[in-house]
Amino acid sequence: MDIENLKALLEKVKDGRLDVDQAVDKLKTLPFEDLGFAKLDHHRNLRNGYPEVVYCAGKTTEQIKAIMLKLLEKNNNVMATRADPSVFEKVKEIIEDAVYYESARIIVVKRKEIIKSSKIIAVVTAGTSDIPVAEEAAVTAETMGNSVERVYDVGVAGIHRLFAKTDVLFGANVLVVVAGMEGALASVVSGMVDKPVIAVPTSVGYGANFGGLSALLTMLNSCASGIGVVNIDNGFGAGYLAAMINKLQ
Repeated sequence: MDIENLKALLEKVKDGRLDVDQAVDKLKTLPFEDLGFAKLDHHRNLRNGYPEVVYCAGKTTEQIKAIMLKLLEKNNNVMATRADPSVFEKVKEIIEDAVYYESARIIVVKRKEIIKSSKIIAVVTAGTSDIPVAEEAAVTAETMGNSVERVYDVGVAGIHRLFAKTDVLFGANVLVVVAGMEGALASVVSGMVDKPVIAVPTSVGYGANFGGLSALLTMLNSCASGIGVVNIDNGFGAGYLAAMINKLQ
């Protein structure tokens, strides 16, 4: 339940259109709702400004469908991450307006128009292979009400490609930099801009990349200031954090 829905409920009680007992019935699942296999945090939208997000990996399709339907009862918009196309097809059968972002592997159900902030979040990748993680960050940030500029395939192997996009980099309020291999791009970008940089190491790379560990350590050990690092391939976490930072100012 978001603030607008809660206010509307209280206004109905105030005006006599809804009695107290009816209001209590609507509010009794507000803290959380126990489905047996999941405890849905309906209060999160009021606390954090964003509803609970469904992480699909490891859940059955039936569990995902049940969770999404229950979340939609209390929220206007719902998002599910790490969803395979087969999961989306099953969700689409019961939620017709669900939309699938294939590269990001995200399902979005939008029942309320998302008003985008005028402040830009730039999502930057070192290579084309990093785009799926970057898209997870970008779609997450957009679903949470942010304008996103994408700058893809501008890694240090051809640094002139990055310099050609300095207008986007300098105009952004927050930057998400996604890189595999040795993960050097985050340091380069952070050394150029005066805004926070969220670095996302990816598992893209050859054997000594160790599934993204080399990029993670490079980003953690960066000599450039103003970098925060999320976990390997965690585009969602980066997009969510960027949205929270963008909302502060």
